[in-house]
Order: sequence, then structure tokens, then C-alpha cells
Amino acid sequence: MQTVNGIDALRAAIGQDLGTSEWYPLEQARVDAFADATEDHQWIHVDRERAQDGPFGTTVAHGYLLLALVPHLCWQVFETTGIAMEINYGLDRVRFPAPARIPCDIRARVRLESVEPSGAAFLLKLQVVVEGRDEGKPLCVAETLGYLVPEEPN
Repeated sequence: MQTVNGIDALRAAIGQDLGTSEWYPLEQARVDAFADATEDHQWIHVDRERAQDGPFGTTVAHGYLLLALVPHLCWQVFETTGIAMEINYGLDRVRFPAPARIPCDIRARVRLESVEPSGAAFLLKLQVVVEGRDEGKPLCVAETLGYLVPEEPN
């Protein structure tokens, strides 16, 4: 993990890859728990027997589960000092080019797209590419948005 020291250092890193997270094992139990939490029990996610004969040959993770894991994966890549608070603002473009076949290992590659002033905060845009081990295409590509509130000067 790398540490970025404040807003000025972030702005200097615009356009750069910040790094790649560790591999994260995505198992059926996590998919089932996500299905329970979201009430999304579509058979391609939770019915192992039926999914064997389905289009992917196994169950697949919910796309929104991959998105929900993005903060955890990004926290492994970098941290920023001099920030009092980080607030999730949302997402811009999101795509799921390939299914996350279960079980699989996933990781995120993170690129800093922009850091723009916004009132007393700064709007941070990251491009996050979630990869699956041994997959030819990304599982998820998302532009994440967050507000960074700098610490008050001493």
C-alpha cells in the first residue's frame, strides 16, 4: 500500500496508476450472504445445481457485490493523509464485461482520474478495474466518486 500525503500530492498523481490490491477470495458463502442482504436470490447466483447447466457453468457473483467490495480493495492500494473525512459520492460509468464465476479470486487496479475542488472539499474520481484471476476480461470497470474533506490547518 502506498501513502499519498495530502491533496497536493493527490493532484500531482492525476493520471497515474496507484497500484493493485491483493487477491481476495470470493466464495459461494459471500455470494449467498449478499443475496440474503439484498433479497436478490436469482438462480445464477445461489442455485449451484441449476447453475452448472446455465450459461456460465457455475454460479456467478452479483455485479453489485463486486461494487460493494471496491472500497475494501481500494483501501489495500492507497491511503491519503491530511484528510479528515472521505465520503462516498457515487459512481459514474460502471460496466461488468465478464462474469465472476464462483469460486474466484478478485483484485482491483486503481487509477487516479481527477481531484477537483468542490466547496470546502475535493471531488476524487478513481477508475477501478476489478480483475478475476485467470480471466481474460475485467469483471467490473467503475469510475468511483468521493469527497475528500481536508483536515483543518493547525
